[in-house]
Amino acid sequence: MADSVVTSGSDEVEMQIRGLMMDPVTNMPIVILKDVASETVLPIWVGIFEANAIALELEKTATPRPMTHDLLQTMARGLNAVVRKVVVSELREDTFHAVIWMEQAGESVTLDARPSDAIALALRWDCPIFASRAVLDRAKQPESGSQTVNADEMRRWLENLNDDEMGRYKM
Repeated sequence: MADSVVTSGSDEVEMQIRGLMMDPVTNMPIVILKDVASETVLPIWVGIFEANAIALELEKTATPRPMTHDLLQTMARGLNAVVRKVVVSELREDTFHAVIWMEQAGESVTLDARPSDAIALALRWDCPIFASRAVLDRAKQPESGSQTVNADEMRRWLENLNDDEMGRYKM
């Protein structure tokens, strides 16, 4: 096992899933990642199908047929690969990007992914989730214009939610 794959770099912050909830404005699902060492949160809006894949794994709900992320896990195992970590690596044009870090035959393999898919796989592999410091710093900076107050207010609101308010998928 390559230590560089399992551990985080100094530019990565370990996150945990704080909750899965619906955005009251857009009615879209949001995965709330929280820094394990602070109260910093990173909300990531995801599609309904991706949210469902995450929720099924959070609730440990068995499905009669393998879901896509279960299939990917089985495929990786069949190829003697292991997912070691996932990293929300970039925020570009208001879109988050992620990298899945795998190990196969002693070699590190990285795959570009949507954060929702990376998180769904991380849950299935029980591996750590990280966010780059650059993503956290950039996500903290509200956009200019009228959304500045809304973005800042939303971040404060998310950071102060209690477990009951976070939704039924809290961890």
